[in-house]
Amino acid sequence: MAIEPFDVVDLIRTKRDKGVLSTAQIDWMIDAYTRGYIADEQMSAMTMAIFLNGMERTEIRDLTLAMINSGERMNFDSLSKKTTDKHSTGGVGDKITLPLAPLVASFGVAVPQLSGRGLGHTGGTLDKLESIPGWRASLSNEEFYSQLEEVGAVICAAGSGLAPADGKLYSLRDITGTVEAIPLIASSIMSKKIAEGTAALVLDVKFGSGAFLQDIERGRELAETMVQLGRDAGVATSALLTNMNVPLGFAIGNANEVRESVEVLAGGGPADVVELTIALAREMLTLAGQPDADVEGALRDGRAMDTWRAMVTAQGGDPDAALPVARETHVVTASRSGVLVDQQALPFGIAAWRLGAGRARKQDPVQHAAGIDLHAKPGDTVTEGQPLFTLSADEPARFERALEAVEGAYRIGDVGDEILTGGPLIAGRIG
Repeated sequence: MAIEPFDVVDLIRTKRDKGVLSTAQIDWMIDAYTRGYIADEQMSAMTMAIFLNGMERTEIRDLTLAMINSGERMNFDSLSKKTTDKHSTGGVGDKITLPLAPLVASFGVAVPQLSGRGLGHTGGTLDKLESIPGWRASLSNEEFYSQLEEVGAVICAAGSGLAPADGKLYSLRDITGTVEAIPLIASSIMSKKIAEGTAALVLDVKFGSGAFLQDIERGRELAETMVQLGRDAGVATSALLTNMNVPLGFAIGNANEVRESVEVLAGGGPADVVELTIALAREMLTLAGQPDADVEGALRDGRAMDTWRAMVTAQGGDPDAALPVARETHVVTASRSGVLVDQQALPFGIAAWRLGAGRARKQDPVQHAAGIDLHAKPGDTVTEGQPLFTLSADEPARFERALEAVEGAYRIGDVGDEILTGGPLIAGRIG
């Protein structure tokens, strides 16, 4: 039996006492944890030490590279197209990947979007797409590369071979109260994205009540850390810092978010979803060498919609099929006339989750028709008795707890009152 070069307890003590781990120590630690030599309770102590004391930039880079090296790397050199990808840190009503991937692909760029499922109040892109009859998330490598070449856009599940160390660490962070540690978030996201092999990457880093980093400065720190990690690894990387104090668009759920995404691809849709989709598309196309692409034109003339239909069809889905509709609905109306001044993202996300749109455990199923449709956004004038939002669920017993979640999360004020949106939708660009 080989003698291990380091003692994990020594490494834990180093981080506990605010020391710096060497490249060799980090490489060994991630390898030893991946192969099961380091126990979960020891890595839990390490993640808490990192959460409390942070990491230097060199340590974060070494951690990211070690996690990439724990598994396989994808390679797109055989494609005839440039590759560009996007990652969002997640939020309420964030369906941007759905219209964005086909929009960017309609310019002859390949978008390999390896996505995940929802956990807690943030929805998963795969859960949304699985509300389309026949659509499948799992593709073979051959299907994946063929669809990228022919259609240009793929949204599918990532294989377990990419950064397996991240999969183990991610589960551990969730149950040890260390999810918000910036070195761990940054290395988790970037190890997967760099291992995916894309040449360019745009990050949508969210802040506000519905984001998992609520403070804008923490969001900026995360964005700067990830952009640097991408560049260190040779990936052209930029980030937009975006506001998640208010839900994105009017739909929160799965099937209803697909409907809203199709509206955007048809040249309509809510102003905020369109604004963010266009901004991210411009970033992705600029990094792919097309800074002058007419993004709005591709939404107007149907090119983006054609690519969406081809993408859904290639993965077994029927783009013309009716999407599931919930058996029960509950409408909440305005108690008085005035102006909607507040609509907090997080409580609405939790309410949609309680209706069945999300899951508490990875193995839980989601109800594709469950969710919330908003009928007014902050700044809108409303009249007494007017519908403010509609809850949808298959079991009416779910309405009570969903209503509890949004109690006090929205408010009607008077003309001239401050509208509580937390500022503009796009608060800055890094890179």
